[in-house]
Amino acid sequence: MARSRFIYTLKQVAGMIGENLELIEEVTANSDNISEGELVYVSDGSEDGTKGLTEKGIEELQSLLADIRTWDGGIREFLIDAQCDPEMIERIMLDEMKRVL
Repeated sequence: MARSRFIYTLKQVAGMIGENLELIEEVTANSDNISEGELVYVSDGSEDGTKGLTEKGIEELQSLLADIRTWDGGIREFLIDAQCDPEMIERIMLDEMKRVL
């Protein structure tokens, strides 16, 4: 398969696939969640830069999120296990509830 020539920022990915940006940031915080080379770090002039995903990386992210949603406790349990801030968990869970409605 040809190497992807496009990199999409996490913010752009969130808008493209209708997911919460904080959730995407948390999932991609562990680089083991996305195949090597599909999650990249982009220098944007800031101290930390930004992360981006290839098209295949976006597909992997969507697949992982769909899988997580089938686990006992789903997204909430994933975020608790990742030791996320409780306020962030609640923001993400509010968005999750909107997805269901």
